Amino acid sequence: MAFLDKVLQPPAYGWKDMDGKFVRPGFKAILTEFFTRLNVFNNRKNWLPFFSWLKILCLVPFVLLFAFKFLSIGNVAAVFVYGMIVMGTHGTIWHHRYCTHGAYRFRNRFWRFITQNLTLNIIPEEIYVISHHVHHAKSDQPGDPYNAEGGFWYCFLADVNHQPIAKDLAEMDYKRVERLMAHTGVKGNSFKQYQYWGSYVKPFNAVLSWIINWAFWYCAFYLIGGHGLACSLFAAAGIWGVGVRTFNYDGHGHGEDKQRDGVDYNKKDKSINQLWPGLVAGEWHNNHHLYPKSARSGFKSYQLDMAWLYISFMYRLGAVVSYRDDKAAFKAKYLKLTPVTVAAAVANK
Repeated sequence: MAFLDKVLQPPAYGWKDMDGKFVRPGFKAILTEFFTRLNVFNNRKNWLPFFSWLKILCLVPFVLLFAFKFLSIGNVAAVFVYGMIVMGTHGTIWHHRYCTHGAYRFRNRFWRFITQNLTLNIIPEEIYVISHHVHHAKSDQPGDPYNAEGGFWYCFLADVNHQPIAKDLAEMDYKRVERLMAHTGVKGNSFKQYQYWGSYVKPFNAVLSWIINWAFWYCAFYLIGGHGLACSLFAAAGIWGVGVRTFNYDGHGHGEDKQRDGVDYNKKDKSINQLWPGLVAGEWHNNHHLYPKSARSGFKSYQLDMAWLYISFMYRLGAVVSYRDDKAAFKAKYLKLTPVTVAAAVANK
């Protein structure tokens, strides 16, 4: 069995039936799986998905404080900018283009640490990175951890039901997990520790980095705008943390073929380019599936790519030493531009 076929923990309802067809579970089966996998009292190896959702629960009081105590036009604007643009763009920069696809390379650990902690720590890298490699290998096919054909809840609860790594990997397969995670800087368990905890990331390190990150940002926000701004921006992070779980369902057309000629060029799956996620977070999703290792996904003139702006700025600063940019390749192959025209177009962007 290939590594990507077994690296994720399969749900109780399975990825596919005896005929190899995708299994679409009912809502009750999805919910049962969700709460079973969150039960750390039954199995300590459930700690990472529990930890991921614990962060969301910890942000609920901030959402309530924002809504009932600190609601103002200024704070609403701050929530919109931080939640939609800052958090969204950071997710693309860090989790998507760097941690998963290695589309660019930092000069040293200092700049990697700064980029990792530009926003509140919400999504564990391990849950995102390993499962995302599987997603690209099996997009919209059985085994895709957030297959949109499974429906909204199949995708929304995927970080618990489908994305954690398997708990019974052989040592050789666990070493492949280590290699996929090594560049992220996340401290990993030894194989023996993995067998005890069921995860790559060390629990103590994960909890400590979470506490330090949140404490730093609350103090920073408080010094800028008091408790009102701090609570509002923490609320924004919570709203983003819930909303981002809907992205792949939307980004793959709700499991339907919603691709448009002249907009979506990758026809191998159901990914689509959406204007709003593209503009606020650089998530031109069909472009990304076309060139997953590119540090830039906004290839057309209207496709603003905030994540690429950050990466290119860091390159000029010297914090990023190399990157891959497939804009010229896209233009040459799909827009049929000559090499000279492509070079001029890229130089002007």
